[in-house]
Amino acid sequence: MPETLSLAAARRTALAAQGFGAAHPARVSPASLHAVMRRVGVLQIDSVNVFSRSHYMPFFSRLGAYDTGMLDRLAFGSHAAYTEYWAHVATVIPTSDWGLWRFRMDEYATRLSPTDPWAQDNQQTLDWVRSELAQRGPSRPAEIEQDAATGPRGPWWDWSATKRALERLFLAGEVAIAGRRGFERRYALAADVIPAAVLSAPVPREDAIRELTARGLAFHGVATAADIADYHRLGRTDVIAALRDLEDAGVALPVRVQGWERGGRPIPAWIHHDARVPRRMSAAALLTPFDPVVWFRDRTERLFGVEYRIEIYTPEPQRRYGYYSLPVLIDDQLVARVDLKADRARSELLVQSAWWDGEPRPADVERIAEELRRAATWKGLERISVGRWGDAADAVAAALSLHPAHRGRHDRASR
Repeated sequence: MPETLSLAAARRTALAAQGFGAAHPARVSPASLHAVMRRVGVLQIDSVNVFSRSHYMPFFSRLGAYDTGMLDRLAFGSHAAYTEYWAHVATVIPTSDWGLWRFRMDEYATRLSPTDPWAQDNQQTLDWVRSELAQRGPSRPAEIEQDAATGPRGPWWDWSATKRALERLFLAGEVAIAGRRGFERRYALAADVIPAAVLSAPVPREDAIRELTARGLAFHGVATAADIADYHRLGRTDVIAALRDLEDAGVALPVRVQGWERGGRPIPAWIHHDARVPRRMSAAALLTPFDPVVWFRDRTERLFGVEYRIEIYTPEPQRRYGYYSLPVLIDDQLVARVDLKADRARSELLVQSAWWDGEPRPADVERIAEELRRAATWKGLERISVGRWGDAADAVAAALSLHPAHRGRHDRASR
């Protein structure tokens, strides 16, 4: 492994670790989806559905168009190979990894101890939720709510407290997610979801953090301690201690990345011993804001030179780029961002804004247009229209050969 990486080499290493650079398969199979999960480790869930729910996007970015129903069956169906936990934020994880998170569950469980004021005040609710799930098996919140509403009345029969109890028991590992119906979770006792062999094999805290640190580095390819800590939301002190062990084991190799500096001094970085450093990267993809390539904004800026934020919570008049703009990856650069909306009633993909990141790259616009066509096809939309908001909007519209009638109906002024 090199002792120094150029910034471009670091980008290519990071993208290769995340599964970019390979041709899209002719047919996406369950094995293809499992392979992406092995690359990303955890899959962030987000409820925003203006274009596509976030957890569907990493597969589209790496594989091209695929049947999202296949992912639903793999991730959210009965007896799925995956479940959910707070492994970054709300994420899909392999069910076999449940024991790795026992240390985090134990930390949450302390909040349900007899000394916790909320648990003291809501012990009846906690006990009732446990009993309800034991009797019902996997259940939707609406079903639990219905039982709560028709059960014995009392000051503790409060649906908001019941929902809070479900979430606290989930975080503490007593309750697990037994798939989803639509986007609604189904809750169950962990023993009804997690195989007994997995449930009975918790990983000690120090071992779990070392393993998660090693995985975080592998998923990133090359990373700082802060990058690795963010991947699984670990404490930075714990990660640095784990990195020392991984250095001794030859798994984490110190490396200097050109341009990664703070106060004129290099930021310590490591490269995974199995990381590949491609000489070139050929990739084109639309990324969700919650793709591991960009979800840690400090790393995004350091790796790609792009300051990226989503503007969902920004008041509309103050938005610069749009409600839910997606970064556009071309080769090893984030070259643009597009704010997309699927108008399902009109069968139209709305490109509500399009912006260059950095200097305009006209040579990339045809590839951006092709990704937009691919996105429209994937979502079953017959047309694409492009607004006039953004310094890349005209170029994108021209590359799509759009009729003037497909311009300007959804520019910023009309939103």
